[in-house]
Amino acid sequence: MSASCHDTSGTEAEAAGTARVALIGSPNAGKTSVFNALTGLRAKTGNYPGVTVSRYVGTCRADGHTYVVEDLPGTYGLEPVSPDERIAVDVLDGRLEGAERPDALLVVVDATTLLRSMGLVAQVLARGLPTCVLVTFTDELARRQGRVDVDALGQALGVPVLAVVGHRGYGIDQVRDRLADWRTWPTPAVAPPTEPGERDAWAESVLAFAGYRIPERHRATQRVDAVLLHPLAGTVVFFAVMMLFFQTVFTFAAPLQGYVESLFGWLSGLVAAHVDNSWVAGLLGDALIGGVGGVLVFVPQIVLLFLLLALLEGVGYMARAAFLMDRVMARFGLEGRAFVALLSAFACAIPGIMATRTLPSARDRIATMMAAPLMTCSARLPVYVLLIGLLVDPSATVGPFGAQGLVMFGLYLLGAVSAMLAAWVFKRLGDRRGHAVPFFMEMPPYRLPTPRAVLTAVWSAAGAFLRKCTTVIVTTTLVLWLLLNLPLHSAAHLRAEGVDATDSVAVSAYTADHSYAADLGRMVAPVFEPLGFDWRINVGVLSAQAARETFVATLGQVAAAEDPEDPAEALRSMTYPDGPHAGEPVFTAPTIAALLVYFVYALQCMATVAVLRRETGTWRWPVTAFAYLTGLAWLMAWLARSVTVLLGG
Repeated sequence: MSASCHDTSGTEAEAAGTARVALIGSPNAGKTSVFNALTGLRAKTGNYPGVTVSRYVGTCRADGHTYVVEDLPGTYGLEPVSPDERIAVDVLDGRLEGAERPDALLVVVDATTLLRSMGLVAQVLARGLPTCVLVTFTDELARRQGRVDVDALGQALGVPVLAVVGHRGYGIDQVRDRLADWRTWPTPAVAPPTEPGERDAWAESVLAFAGYRIPERHRATQRVDAVLLHPLAGTVVFFAVMMLFFQTVFTFAAPLQGYVESLFGWLSGLVAAHVDNSWVAGLLGDALIGGVGGVLVFVPQIVLLFLLLALLEGVGYMARAAFLMDRVMARFGLEGRAFVALLSAFACAIPGIMATRTLPSARDRIATMMAAPLMTCSARLPVYVLLIGLLVDPSATVGPFGAQGLVMFGLYLLGAVSAMLAAWVFKRLGDRRGHAVPFFMEMPPYRLPTPRAVLTAVWSAAGAFLRKCTTVIVTTTLVLWLLLNLPLHSAAHLRAEGVDATDSVAVSAYTADHSYAADLGRMVAPVFEPLGFDWRINVGVLSAQAARETFVATLGQVAAAEDPEDPAEALRSMTYPDGPHAGEPVFTAPTIAALLVYFVYALQCMATVAVLRRETGTWRWPVTAFAYLTGLAWLMAWLARSVTVLLGG
């Protein structure tokens, strides 16, 4: 049997005669791993509930037939209490706009928690669609001395039942074979009961017939959880893990970053040596190598950040962190599910905002969406690394910890605490009606993530960063390069201004200081002058509205123009060219502190604004978010600068 699988991107999914198969199951049952194995796609998986909050669609071709496979959000039942569960139910009922009702269903159940999944199985079977049950984690069930007779389970349910291990590919070929005859799948002679009490009795009788034996409790999980879920010890471990997390990002990525910087320095030297045309040399050396290259040097930090996050998610620690933070979130009027959404925003605010679909309460969703942009996303990382490098000596330590890593940890902590405070304020200001929904979260056993899952997560994040570098950042950088190099100045004009026209560095510095970009930066100077920003920083802050990383690209261009041989040193020694601070250093401790805090709070991502509009269905909330975060960023940056000045910085 030959099979080829690929993403539909909305094309083959609409092909005439294509059968649609939906994957449905409880959160963390291994559903997305099965989806990836069937379709060959790389949807994100994780060892904690709530990873899938929207539909993923792919195709699988087997025996000459194409099957559209949909991965639906995880749900414990077909009585939805949150938007993501509503998506799953609406797809099954054919009520979701833009999605056809599936022709057949694959119900994914976890063998280690089979009794809990039987309620969902009963509700799905009652829909009357052709159904096949896929039992996952059968390998773990056997290791923990449990058992289930899959064939007997199929006889008891009256539908096909297959054992699969999605992340290892076990049983996937059998699933494809079964898809070929989905029209002839058997159906239950008698539909399962719908009344909850009768349904429980039905589930117990089905599992008894299948010889199901509940697995022993995971002993290693019990021992570790005794520490990690302890209110005091677990909190200490959580903060220790986070501190080590950021120490690792700085310590291990620094040598790799040095190699990348050397590569771009070598490329810049090649341009200077072999490109005679000054405009072409400026475009290549300053805009692309100095600007975009200045952002790409942070790829090692991005890769390491997401590698560590993927490992923590894969082993199951994030579910424990959510449970632990539920106590903290409760003090801010939220629940542990909100922490999972905010945690997703560490990668990017957009998946964090989308993850609010798991929250049953509309008030909680709005409050969490308004707070999600405050979580430190990966786009802030290049800015933080650059500014912390200017502020803190790499060799400085505080006890056993590097000072740079501690500052980074402090910025992430400031963002997280501010996010929870913002969520509390918005929930207080919102509609106070409604009732609290109980929070429960499955504690999955600790599992070693597969290398494929880890590498997929890392590549997805790094790929998104590289795509942004080659699209948004390249475009913004080219526009900035033009603004920094226009208008043109004749040799006579330069001589009249006391500039040696044969000194390319002096000409570049003069051109930048009298460019359209400089005019723009000086135009907004009254707004940012209290923060200590000069026109070059102002231009970087304005450019960051397209993407935060372009702040680094902007400073990279300016520094490369002033000193092509050593732009990093040019940045450190940059001074005010005119005004009351002429000749003074630009990047002083108070100014850097103000910049760091400004980037903690400012909403500088138009894609996030667009997603807020889509998820809330109105412009009210994205406009509110942009206004309050921009104002808060300015105020907190001014406070940071004032405090640093008072401390003698």
